[in-house]
Amino acid sequence: MQAVGNLMKVFVTRRMPQEGMKILSAAGVCELSLWDSDDPVPRSELLKGVQGAHGLLCMLSDKIDAEVLDAAGPNLKVISTLSVGFDHLAIDEIKQRGIRVGYTPDVLTDATAELTVALLLATARRLPEGVDEVKNGGWSSWKPLWLCGYGLSGSTVGVIGLGRIGLAIAKRLMPFGVKRLLYSGRTAKSHANEVNGEFVPLATLVSESDFIVVSCSLTPETQGLCDKAFFSKMKKTAVFVNSSRGAVVNQEDLYEALSSGQIAAAGLDVTTPEPLPTNHPLLTLKNCVVLPHIGSATYSTRGTMSALAAQNLLAGVRGTDMPSELTC
Repeated sequence: MQAVGNLMKVFVTRRMPQEGMKILSAAGVCELSLWDSDDPVPRSELLKGVQGAHGLLCMLSDKIDAEVLDAAGPNLKVISTLSVGFDHLAIDEIKQRGIRVGYTPDVLTDATAELTVALLLATARRLPEGVDEVKNGGWSSWKPLWLCGYGLSGSTVGVIGLGRIGLAIAKRLMPFGVKRLLYSGRTAKSHANEVNGEFVPLATLVSESDFIVVSCSLTPETQGLCDKAFFSKMKKTAVFVNSSRGAVVNQEDLYEALSSGQIAAAGLDVTTPEPLPTNHPLLTLKNCVVLPHIGSATYSTRGTMSALAAQNLLAGVRGTDMPSELTC
């Protein structure tokens, strides 16, 4: 299908904040087609909707692979994803076809860092358990050891992946009186000086940290990184938090570590799969706090993400410089 007049066909795979839709509508260059639902577009509808499209605006839940690209056909110039992560995109295949890719880094850094700190505190100080006890009548007289958790003051925090979000998390944790900030990754980071970060081997970080925060990208190297061997090296009093990608963690091994007392507690904002089935073993544990992937869920952040995704898409169909183009 060719452009209608001078209009470029654009398929948007989900309802998104109005900031982005207004930008696309006002541009006057797009024939917009929207999967008008809050739920993910079914695969069959994605393959149908993308036919002849010049631009595709997708979400983290949409797997964009060779089948989708073939369905789109040769018109497709740009894929703009409403996310900072891009492991749902077949990047090599997309680049091979000369299709540009836009994403939304930076704008969700603060929101995700705030949520990660909130999740760490809720997990370490057992807040969901406390709320449940108040509601179910378990709160009686004051008890010296009841609902005791772990504090950040004087602790060692390990951050796996001190990128934009990892650094933002570290900056928010340090004022709590953290004694040491360890981090691991492929290379030492100059910005680690901002938090007095110590670049250490992963094994050192795992064995010496009181709190471990996973904030790395999902790559072949990090897939299943946090497994039985990983958890066995952690302190029994340590708290594990993941707000990166669910597949970084072997959830069966995490369940075993939590249920056996190998580690103290875990907080997850990401899981595999998403949503996590309600009968999943992790949800039976009091020392595991699971959130529904809401790291970037503030009104302002989602609005800004939507606007940036729209601007990336417009630049792609126009052939101009993109505000946030993925160049890897």
